[in-house]
Amino acid sequence: MEELDLRGVICPYNFVKTKLKLESMEIGAHLMVLLDEGEPIRNVPQSITNEGHQILKQEKVGQYYTIVIQKADV
Repeated sequence: MEELDLRGVICPYNFVKTKLKLESMEIGAHLMVLLDEGEPIRNVPQSITNEGHQILKQEKVGQYYTIVIQKADV
């Protein structure tokens, strides 16, 4: 599983970086993204779902969150 650390990255750049990373990955691959509290964790999972990908897991780890995304055939 690949990891993308976007802690400290503001909206909408964290979504854009996640989307670009997913575009370079194989269909069905998993991507773990690290996000800050607040806007990032509220907006990125919703935007990724709207793009057609699946959020497999979302978990709070200390002061940040991890989400695991499965790339869809979009």
